[in-house]
Amino acid sequence: MTEHDEHEPQRAPATAEPVRQGPAYRVFRGILRPSTRLIYRPTITGTEHVPATGPVILASNHLSFIDSVVIPIASPRPVQFLAKNDYFTGTGFRGWVSRTFFTAIGAVGVERGAGADAQAALDAGRSILEAGNAFAIYPEGTRSLDGRLYRGRTGVAWLALTTGALVVPVGLIGTQEIQPVGAKMPRVRPVTVRFGEPIDVSHHGPATSGRARRAATDEIMAAIHALSEQELAGVYNEKPVEGTLAKIADRIAPRERR
Repeated sequence: MTEHDEHEPQRAPATAEPVRQGPAYRVFRGILRPSTRLIYRPTITGTEHVPATGPVILASNHLSFIDSVVIPIASPRPVQFLAKNDYFTGTGFRGWVSRTFFTAIGAVGVERGAGADAQAALDAGRSILEAGNAFAIYPEGTRSLDGRLYRGRTGVAWLALTTGALVVPVGLIGTQEIQPVGAKMPRVRPVTVRFGEPIDVSHHGPATSGRARRAATDEIMAAIHALSEQELAGVYNEKPVEGTLAKIADRIAPRERR
């Protein structure tokens, strides 16, 4: 099946409960957010583009682990995003610190992976949006290690087309300098956060259409590119396919990247 073929992703049960933000998140918004902004003094533009109410997807480029802290700090409204379950399941003091921190910045734990795990992650995002909340996502799938902007996966389009949420593109600049790969502690460095004009992708077609999801994703990535001003990679950000047969199969029938 090519990425343009039509198929309908599995939907979450109608009884799925939205993930709610607890007291730790309110503490983060009320205390840590203003103090962190005072220290780092980020340049933030376009906040007026983020709808004050209703479901909205903040679709951002991804340069550093710290991006998931920067976006909640810069966003004019509370925002949630997905993080791997490992951050929430640790034991002892370190496990408590990790769980408290990721809860405080609005993270929702999910299993990372392909197939059922990938769909479960999308369903978690959908429940957040259907509750009328803001949800942040990195369409590239994982952070860029070379600073280039990679091709977007179509999960962001599936969420927008399924829920009817507007998509606000976000361009992050300089976050890789705050916490480079391998650095344990963040540094004080200039950072810019740009929120773009909301995008309604409904004109591309239904969520069941692979072609609609691809076109909507490309529109979103073009908007992110205009804000981040990164060099375009033109490929997906993923490990190379290993094995001769696997490489041949991927060439003949490339998977749809969610």
